[in-house]
Amino acid sequence: MNTFVQHLNAPEYMHVLLNPVPVYGLAFGTFALVLALLLRNHRVTIAALVLVFVGAISAWPVYHYGEAGYDRVKAMSDPGGERWLDEHMVRGEKLIWTFYVLAAVSAVGIAVIAKWPRTSTPLAISALVLASGTLGIGGYIAYAGGHVRHKEFRFEPAPEARSEEHHHHDEHQHAEQKAASSPPEHIGHEEMQPKPEEAKSDQERRQLEASRLQLEASRLQLEASRKQLEAAGGGSPKATSTASPGTSPTPPKEQSPHQHNDHSPQP
Repeated sequence: MNTFVQHLNAPEYMHVLLNPVPVYGLAFGTFALVLALLLRNHRVTIAALVLVFVGAISAWPVYHYGEAGYDRVKAMSDPGGERWLDEHMVRGEKLIWTFYVLAAVSAVGIAVIAKWPRTSTPLAISALVLASGTLGIGGYIAYAGGHVRHKEFRFEPAPEARSEEHHHHDEHQHAEQKAASSPPEHIGHEEMQPKPEEAKSDQERRQLEASRLQLEASRLQLEASRKQLEAAGGGSPKATSTASPGTSPTPPKEQSPHQHNDHSPQP
């Protein structure tokens, strides 16, 4: 029983469980509408419209659980499956409104035919046309979904990778929930994780940074050695430096008295 409850709480399981209902329900409803037109019986028309309504309205829980289980299914898919999953989601988001329109038309048709049985034929024709178109749309959406996990169904290349044009709201909620449930140190680590396409450039930047740090360490060692040499040579007497070209010449020595007398004039 616990396993069953766990399955019901898993959105991806519920999506797989319910996703045939819109297609199969509309298929049976469309066939019943054809039968009602042949029999021209308003009660059969009402029964057919009930089938169409159930098939159309069941698209809502299928879409809801598909949105909720998107992240987990994508995490376990291969690259081709990821592109098919994105295509499946885009198709569903753009075309889900057709199921809601068909459900509204079917509900109105049931009420109108129950009150005015003579209107069953035109309403049945209108519902048949709309149900047939919506059935084709359901098959179009389901076709991409069947390729996500079933590699044996991939008879053609996977579609081009979609830009982030869908699922923004749910991904934002998922990120907030993950951030709230993760420890603070894990949050910073996850935010610093590089993307795959940036791994090469990040590695080059790290190598350049390591080289710069090594050069800086070598420069600091040389600077420390120079200071040690200057400190060791500071206590010894300095050698007398030679006179620079700008120094004044040495003054001439004074002549002795004998030399002075030699140069004095003779009497």
